[in-house]
Amino acid sequence: MIVLVANESVTGESRVAATPETVKKMVEAGLEIRVEAGAGEAAYFSDAEFSEAGATVEPASTAGRQAADVLLKVGPLGELPDLGAEAALLKQGAVVIGFLDPFGHLETVSALAAGSVSALPVEFVPRITRAQSMDALSSQASIAGYKAVLLAAGRLPRYFPLLMTAAGTIRPARVVVMGAGVAGLQAIATARRLGALVEVSDIRPAVKEQIESLGGRFIELPDMETGEGAGGYAKEMGEDFLRRQREILTEHVAAANVVITTAAVPGKPAPRLMSADMVRRMRPGGVIVDIAAERGGNCELTRPDEEVVEAGVIILGPTNVAGSMPTDASAMYARNVLELLKEIVDEEGALHIDTDNDVVGPTLLTHGGEVVHQAVAGRLEEAKH
Repeated sequence: MIVLVANESVTGESRVAATPETVKKMVEAGLEIRVEAGAGEAAYFSDAEFSEAGATVEPASTAGRQAADVLLKVGPLGELPDLGAEAALLKQGAVVIGFLDPFGHLETVSALAAGSVSALPVEFVPRITRAQSMDALSSQASIAGYKAVLLAAGRLPRYFPLLMTAAGTIRPARVVVMGAGVAGLQAIATARRLGALVEVSDIRPAVKEQIESLGGRFIELPDMETGEGAGGYAKEMGEDFLRRQREILTEHVAAANVVITTAAVPGKPAPRLMSADMVRRMRPGGVIVDIAAERGGNCELTRPDEEVVEAGVIILGPTNVAGSMPTDASAMYARNVLELLKEIVDEEGALHIDTDNDVVGPTLLTHGGEVVHQAVAGRLEEAKH
């Protein structure tokens, strides 16, 4: 079975879907691994390292793509220079694994179904105990939460920690983290290590204990509906709840030096947690890092991949934050992909997709010429009308 580690079609994507470590393990499992030349360069994995691990390094080509039984990617399928649309290059019955962003690429989903390609978007991996090693959303979010705090510290015109010096006492920075998922929890831990005082807002009361265990203080929100969604994710909340949440958060934000926003709902635009008025109430010199920028942002004034200054407050809206640390991000992602790949390869090293498998079934997007993921199929029907 041929597994192809592909170059990325998304401009600026620096991660790679396999590393020499995971290639070696795949080769030991009896798989034939091919790596497109230069696929790992931006993550500092050389072609020579992939060759030493047992892979065949080859130039990207139409024939190479069409020969692959499994295509491993990081970002969604797109257009490749000189090769055209990636989805059209895959052979019938092939499998593609990656962050495929189905809701944002409905035309690609249709093309994959039409080509009888089985697609496994890693963002659909269920949050069950057995699948923790395959949870790419969490592995990449942990990097994003860490880096968000470093970005804020690099732009804040003051120290993070409490310092008592001969020149006087420096008070610790006050940080508000919005969203206590994996990214938020990592942001809390990182800000606390740097010595900041950290307050945290989340719509799921169940995360209060986790927040406090990391040294953060939980901001109590309206005693209304719970924000706990399926699989431990946050769900989309009503406008009345969001309005009351903003009212409570305004006083905490006004006293903050840094705000890190991480709130996201799978398949939905990022919830709007910070209004322009809330930004203007922050202290001049404050910094907002909105890592939900790729989904529209949690802050009203966020602009993806731009720096906005409003009333002396710097607003950063980085996208693909994990990609800014490509070596470790790739290492973690590649391990997630390897574990997912094991679920569709039998003991003889042949492809076997079991739709009753408790990981594979919920993850499948397209299979057997159909869109089998109900939510995406529903979105496609909506788009037709």
